[in-house]
Amino acid sequence: MKDKKNYVAAIDIGTTKIVAIVGQKNEFKKLEIVGYSSTPSKGVRRGVVLNIQDTINEIQTVIRDVEEKTNIKIDEVFVGIAGQHIKSIQNHGYLNRDSTDDGISQNDIQKLIDDMYRIPVDSDEEILHVIPQSYIIDGEYSEKNPIGICGKRLEANFHIVIGKIASANNIKKCVNRVDIAVNSLILEPLASSQAVLTNEEKEAGVALIDIGGGTTDIAVFYDNVIRHTAVIPVGGNAITNDIKTEFAVINEQAEKLKKDYGSTLAELAPKNQIVTVPGINGRPSREISFNSLSHVIQARMEEIIGVISFELESSGYMNKLGAGIVITGGGSLLKHLPQLISFKTGLDVKIGYPNEHLAGNTDEKLNHPMFATSIGLLLEGYEILDKQNKIETGNKVKEAKTIEKPEEVKEEKKKKKPIFDNIMQKFGNFFEDEKIQ
Repeated sequence: MKDKKNYVAAIDIGTTKIVAIVGQKNEFKKLEIVGYSSTPSKGVRRGVVLNIQDTINEIQTVIRDVEEKTNIKIDEVFVGIAGQHIKSIQNHGYLNRDSTDDGISQNDIQKLIDDMYRIPVDSDEEILHVIPQSYIIDGEYSEKNPIGICGKRLEANFHIVIGKIASANNIKKCVNRVDIAVNSLILEPLASSQAVLTNEEKEAGVALIDIGGGTTDIAVFYDNVIRHTAVIPVGGNAITNDIKTEFAVINEQAEKLKKDYGSTLAELAPKNQIVTVPGINGRPSREISFNSLSHVIQARMEEIIGVISFELESSGYMNKLGAGIVITGGGSLLKHLPQLISFKTGLDVKIGYPNEHLAGNTDEKLNHPMFATSIGLLLEGYEILDKQNKIETGNKVKEAKTIEKPEEVKEEKKKKKPIFDNIMQKFGNFFEDEKIQ
């Protein structure tokens, strides 16, 4: 069995697939993927675990496969979380320091972060991430790291990500049942952005759009700081289901039609070309025109883009995205999708591949938008471990658990009402409930 101390493992629990992946950083700080495994997902819908046993079986399948391939025993992982229950808010905190002679320390910042975990949320909600955005020292505004600066009053603005406790617990339960501990749950658009965005793009202003099977995840960056996150509860599977319903085909055929013959711009689809779909169990085959197929795809995609545009406008940074939009995830490879999004939003659009931080010897199959979240989870995992290793008492490393909070904080949550409502509630029944096969 290999020494596992230099390896980080992650599990991406998606609507269409579950991926287990193990990596390590080389001497050039590039990520080397030493093993990965993927299997279709049956127990997850729109980013939320609905069938515990199916999800456990699928996690067990990919974990065993990776362990056999790498000869590494996995006992701790970083796991992605998404779903309609995810929401984000902005909050402000302050700290009056005892002395102005000593510069601001990491402990001062940590006290502010710890305070943010105590803000009131619903009794069924959990604070997943507290991300500092900017600092104010004695009334002087500072975007950058304040460590070492002298001052009496330290203030900070935070981006806070909140999710349902039940959804988080179901994910942890599935992983724990395979005898693996969850170090941290990581918001999937944060992970994807780690994998596909450059520091230059984050500084100029960029929106990361990760189009998965069941959800579309959004992360907005400006001046190297995350400004907005959101999860839209619809993705590529909705398009597949539309094709299945419109042309009376089975799910497998609908998925193939979407990927191989469809376009998100119907006007660019050949009007006189058709594809023949075999009939079921001896029934006559049917002919579907490329143009008709693309009209179905474009209609659904325009709905999704409409909600994306709403989220970007709500962030307040729509007009500050100098680097435009980067799309990733399996759904980003739909034909002519960058052109359609650019036409609807007026922004530059490109497809993001997770090769920015990968070592040169990485399996080419992993350099694909559908693995952006998986690779990003490893990168986020390394950052979390670095932070955990810095919080030390002697030789003992303090465990930093993202999901579990002190009991008094949980009691406070039960007594108080939330400040903000989930932004997706504004849409009501904007989307019809698709039946995921």
